[in-house]
Amino acid sequence: MKQNVAPKYGQGLTPRQFVEGMTRNQQAFETWYEKFTWEDESDHEYFESLNHRDDLRVLILAADWCGDVVRNVPVVFRILETAGIKTEVLILEEHPEVMDDYLTMGGRAVPIVIFADSGGYVLGHWGPRPEHVQSLMNEFKRENPDREAADYESKITEVRKAMGQAYGEGTESHAVIAKELRALISGF
Repeated sequence: MKQNVAPKYGQGLTPRQFVEGMTRNQQAFETWYEKFTWEDESDHEYFESLNHRDDLRVLILAADWCGDVVRNVPVVFRILETAGIKTEVLILEEHPEVMDDYLTMGGRAVPIVIFADSGGYVLGHWGPRPEHVQSLMNEFKRENPDREAADYESKITEVRKAMGQAYGEGTESHAVIAKELRALISGF
Protein backbone atom coordinates (compact mmCIF):
# COMPACT_ATOMS: atom_id res chain seq x y z
CA MET A 1 0.00 0.00 0.00
CA LYS A 2 1.29 3.43 -0.89
CA GLN A 3 2.13 5.31 2.28
CA ASN A 4 1.83 8.85 0.89
CA VAL A 5 -0.40 10.08 -1.93
CA ALA A 6 0.23 13.83 -1.51
CA PRO A 7 1.90 14.08 -4.96
CA LYS A 8 -1.48 13.11 -6.45
CA TYR A 9 -3.37 15.92 -4.71
CA GLY A 10 -4.58 18.35 -7.36
CA GLN A 11 -4.08 15.86 -10.22
CA GLY A 12 -7.57 14.39 -10.08
CA LEU A 13 -10.99 15.52 -11.19
CA THR A 14 -13.66 16.92 -8.93
CA PRO A 15 -16.66 14.61 -8.62
CA ARG A 16 -18.63 16.93 -10.95
CA GLN A 17 -15.81 16.96 -13.53
CA PHE A 18 -15.71 13.17 -13.44
CA VAL A 19 -19.45 12.88 -14.07
CA GLU A 20 -19.47 15.53 -16.79
CA GLY A 21 -16.50 13.86 -18.51
CA MET A 22 -18.04 10.38 -18.56
CA THR A 23 -18.25 8.92 -22.06
CA ARG A 24 -20.01 5.76 -20.86
CA ASN A 25 -22.66 5.00 -18.25
CA GLN A 26 -23.27 8.65 -17.30
CA GLN A 27 -27.05 8.30 -17.16
CA ALA A 28 -26.90 5.16 -15.00
CA PHE A 29 -24.33 6.85 -12.73
CA GLU A 30 -26.54 9.91 -12.27
CA THR A 31 -29.59 7.71 -11.64
CA TRP A 32 -27.81 5.92 -8.76
CA TYR A 33 -26.67 9.31 -7.44
CA GLU A 34 -30.25 10.62 -7.42
CA LYS A 35 -31.61 7.44 -5.81
CA PHE A 36 -29.36 7.72 -2.75
CA THR A 37 -31.12 8.30 0.55
CA TRP A 38 -29.98 7.84 4.13
CA GLU A 39 -31.56 4.66 5.44
CA ASP A 40 -30.01 5.04 8.88
CA GLU A 41 -30.25 8.49 10.47
CA SER A 42 -27.33 7.73 12.80
CA ASP A 43 -25.09 7.18 9.75
CA HIS A 44 -26.31 10.49 8.30
CA GLU A 45 -25.53 12.26 11.58
CA TYR A 46 -22.11 10.61 11.79
CA PHE A 47 -21.08 11.78 8.31
CA GLU A 48 -22.48 15.27 8.95
CA SER A 49 -20.35 15.40 12.11
CA LEU A 50 -17.21 15.03 9.99
CA ASN A 51 -17.69 18.49 8.49
CA HIS A 52 -15.52 19.98 11.24
CA ARG A 53 -12.57 17.79 10.22
CA ASP A 54 -10.30 19.43 7.70
CA ASP A 55 -7.60 16.78 7.97
CA LEU A 56 -9.15 14.18 5.64
CA ARG A 57 -8.76 13.89 1.87
CA VAL A 58 -10.07 11.24 -0.51
CA LEU A 59 -8.75 10.01 -3.83
CA ILE A 60 -11.02 7.66 -5.77
CA LEU A 61 -9.54 5.45 -8.46
CA ALA A 62 -12.28 4.99 -11.06
CA ALA A 63 -13.19 4.36 -14.70
CA ASP A 64 -16.51 5.12 -16.35
CA TRP A 65 -16.63 1.73 -18.11
CA CYS A 66 -16.75 -0.18 -14.81
CA GLY A 67 -20.10 -1.38 -13.50
CA ASP A 68 -18.90 -1.32 -9.89
CA VAL A 69 -17.88 2.34 -10.30
CA VAL A 70 -21.32 3.15 -11.70
CA ARG A 71 -23.02 1.40 -8.77
CA ASN A 72 -20.77 2.40 -5.88
CA VAL A 73 -19.18 5.77 -6.59
CA PRO A 74 -22.45 7.75 -6.71
CA VAL A 75 -23.11 6.50 -3.17
CA VAL A 76 -19.57 7.34 -2.07
CA PHE A 77 -19.91 10.82 -3.61
CA ARG A 78 -23.14 11.48 -1.70
CA ILE A 79 -21.63 10.27 1.58
CA LEU A 80 -18.44 12.31 1.15
CA GLU A 81 -20.48 15.40 0.20
CA THR A 82 -22.39 15.04 3.46
CA ALA A 83 -19.10 14.68 5.33
CA GLY A 84 -17.55 17.68 3.59
CA ILE A 85 -14.41 15.71 2.71
CA LYS A 86 -12.34 17.05 -0.19
CA THR A 87 -12.55 14.42 -2.92
CA GLU A 88 -10.72 13.91 -6.22
CA VAL A 89 -11.17 11.20 -8.82
CA LEU A 90 -8.13 9.62 -10.45
CA ILE A 91 -8.88 7.90 -13.75
CA LEU A 92 -7.48 4.38 -13.58
CA GLU A 93 -5.80 4.50 -16.99
CA GLU A 94 -4.09 7.81 -16.17
CA HIS A 95 -2.75 6.70 -12.78
CA PRO A 96 -1.71 3.03 -13.13
CA GLU A 97 1.06 3.43 -10.55
CA VAL A 98 -1.52 4.32 -7.89
CA MET A 99 -3.78 1.48 -9.00
CA ASP A 100 -0.90 -0.97 -8.69
CA ASP A 101 -0.58 -0.05 -5.01
CA TYR A 102 -4.23 -1.08 -4.42
CA LEU A 103 -4.65 -4.37 -6.24
CA THR A 104 -7.52 -6.64 -5.25
CA MET A 105 -6.34 -10.23 -5.03
CA GLY A 106 -3.53 -9.33 -7.44
CA GLY A 107 -5.80 -7.66 -10.01
CA ARG A 108 -6.91 -4.17 -10.90
CA ALA A 109 -10.43 -3.52 -9.69
CA VAL A 110 -12.14 -0.18 -9.22
CA PRO A 111 -13.38 1.82 -7.50
CA ILE A 112 -10.80 2.17 -4.78
CA VAL A 113 -11.55 4.93 -2.28
CA ILE A 114 -8.31 6.06 -0.60
CA PHE A 115 -8.54 8.02 2.64
CA ALA A 116 -5.51 10.10 3.56
CA ASP A 117 -4.67 12.96 5.87
CA SER A 118 -3.94 16.47 4.62
CA GLY A 119 -0.24 15.54 4.38
CA GLY A 120 -1.04 12.64 2.06
CA TYR A 121 -0.44 9.81 4.51
CA VAL A 122 -2.83 6.99 3.72
CA LEU A 123 -5.16 6.11 6.58
CA GLY A 124 -7.11 3.34 4.85
CA HIS A 125 -9.06 2.42 1.74
CA TRP A 126 -12.36 0.89 0.66
CA GLY A 127 -13.38 -0.97 -2.47
CA PRO A 128 -13.95 -2.12 -5.03
CA ARG A 129 -17.29 -3.43 -3.74
CA PRO A 130 -19.25 -3.88 -0.53
CA GLU A 131 -17.73 -6.81 1.38
CA HIS A 132 -20.73 -9.13 0.92
CA VAL A 133 -20.41 -8.70 -2.87
CA GLN A 134 -16.62 -8.83 -2.96
CA SER A 135 -16.58 -12.06 -0.95
CA LEU A 136 -18.23 -13.84 -3.89
CA MET A 137 -15.40 -12.79 -6.23
CA ASN A 138 -12.76 -13.64 -3.63
CA GLU A 139 -14.18 -17.16 -3.31
CA PHE A 140 -14.38 -17.52 -7.09
CA LYS A 141 -10.74 -16.51 -7.56
CA ARG A 142 -9.56 -18.88 -4.81
CA GLU A 143 -11.44 -21.77 -6.44
CA ASN A 144 -10.55 -20.82 -10.05
CA PRO A 145 -6.95 -19.63 -10.15
CA ASP A 146 -6.36 -20.72 -13.77
CA ARG A 147 -7.71 -18.03 -16.09
CA GLU A 148 -6.91 -20.30 -19.05
CA ALA A 149 -9.16 -23.14 -17.83
CA ALA A 150 -11.81 -24.20 -20.36
CA ASP A 151 -14.68 -23.38 -17.99
CA TYR A 152 -13.25 -20.14 -16.54
CA GLU A 153 -15.39 -17.79 -18.66
CA SER A 154 -18.64 -19.61 -17.94
CA LYS A 155 -17.85 -19.70 -14.22
CA ILE A 156 -16.94 -16.00 -14.03
CA THR A 157 -20.18 -15.17 -15.84
CA GLU A 158 -22.06 -17.04 -13.11
CA VAL A 159 -20.23 -15.32 -10.26
CA ARG A 160 -20.87 -11.91 -11.85
CA LYS A 161 -24.56 -12.78 -11.99
CA ALA A 162 -24.47 -13.77 -8.31
CA MET A 163 -22.69 -10.51 -7.49
CA GLY A 164 -25.44 -8.57 -9.25
CA GLN A 165 -28.01 -10.41 -7.14
CA ALA A 166 -25.99 -9.66 -3.98
CA TYR A 167 -26.11 -5.94 -4.80
CA GLY A 168 -29.89 -6.24 -4.93
CA GLU A 169 -32.41 -4.80 -7.34
CA GLY A 170 -32.55 -1.36 -5.76
CA THR A 171 -30.59 0.69 -3.31
CA GLU A 172 -30.04 -2.03 -0.69
CA SER A 173 -26.26 -1.78 -1.00
CA HIS A 174 -26.24 1.97 -0.29
CA ALA A 175 -26.74 1.54 3.46
CA VAL A 176 -24.11 -1.22 3.46
CA ILE A 177 -21.57 1.10 1.83
CA ALA A 178 -22.39 3.84 4.35
CA LYS A 179 -21.85 1.41 7.25
CA GLU A 180 -18.57 0.11 5.80
CA LEU A 181 -17.23 3.63 5.23
CA ARG A 182 -18.34 4.68 8.71
CA ALA A 183 -16.52 1.72 10.26
CA LEU A 184 -13.38 2.53 8.28
CA ILE A 185 -13.34 6.28 9.02
CA SER A 186 -14.14 5.69 12.69
CA GLY A 187 -10.70 4.15 13.00
CA PHE A 188 -8.88 7.34 11.94
